[in-house]
Amino acid sequence: MSEFGERLANLRESRGWSKTYVAKAIGLSSMQTYANYEYGRREPDFQTLNKIANLFNVSTDYLLNGNKEEHKTADLADKDTVFTYEGRQIPPEDLEYMKRLLRGGKQ
Repeated sequence: MSEFGERLANLRESRGWSKTYVAKAIGLSSMQTYANYEYGRREPDFQTLNKIANLFNVSTDYLLNGNKEEHKTADLADKDTVFTYEGRQIPPEDLEYMKRLLRGGKQ
């Protein structure tokens, strides 16, 4: 198994997903195609690689090279992150309102 395949398998297993689920989620018609990525028998094309990265919420660099610091996730609590809408920064009070909505209305 390749390092790429091991990363795929670890990401999938950590979420409790089946190979069939992942294959369907990224638009593959066959689970075997995805399984071959994990087994190192095939490599996905760029478009499929991007779909896999988006599904697992990691960067393509992480999938290909294992660079963990390249994960795409960002916490809304990160004070260095600036959120904008239509080119303007979202005011802090609106951002707090959005956070409450994302939590399902909970404080």
